[in-house]
Amino acid sequence: MDIKESDESVGQIRLSRQEREAARRWAEDNNWAARGEYKKDSGYMDCVKDILEDPVFQSMDNYFQHGNTTCKEHCIRVSYMSYRMCRRYGWDYRQAARAALLHDLFLYDWHTHAKETGEYFHGFTHPRTAMRNAEIYFQVTEMEKNMILRHMWPLTPIPPKYKEGYTIIYADKFCGLVEVGARMKDWFLYNLHPAWNRKS
Repeated sequence: MDIKESDESVGQIRLSRQEREAARRWAEDNNWAARGEYKKDSGYMDCVKDILEDPVFQSMDNYFQHGNTTCKEHCIRVSYMSYRMCRRYGWDYRQAARAALLHDLFLYDWHTHAKETGEYFHGFTHPRTAMRNAEIYFQVTEMEKNMILRHMWPLTPIPPKYKEGYTIIYADKFCGLVEVGARMKDWFLYNLHPAWNRKS
């Protein structure tokens, strides 16, 4: 297998307890992407502005990903987190940021897709769909294609070829868990609130 990076370099992806807590608070801010906070980072925008402004990417706002988070918002979060991690480690942050923006470019509502098409196993198949769409609508490098295609590892069996791909995997799982957790928290608070107000 042609692995560009050593396993040792992948082990470098570590966040301190304080960094994880700061990242969790950042990921729980439901309006961070909607407010366009990422636009304040000129280095990040230099990497991804063309994708962010493209109507195909903008159309991802029509599909929910996790809870109340749209695919577009989720991809921006994953992209920005991957970008920041790669910059910290001196890795290729530009390609990581771009691939992460496109990692869920499947362009359908995955909540209803199986019922409408009979195509099941979205978790296994959407990376290839996203990669094909990225090839059609954007100019993507071989490295970016690999990171998009392999972002669901270990659910899909072949890991990324590049260490930057692991930042996308980490950011995707981290943001996804926080997004689902926020939705569950909202549901519990909404459904349990009347019980708190009951008089005994």
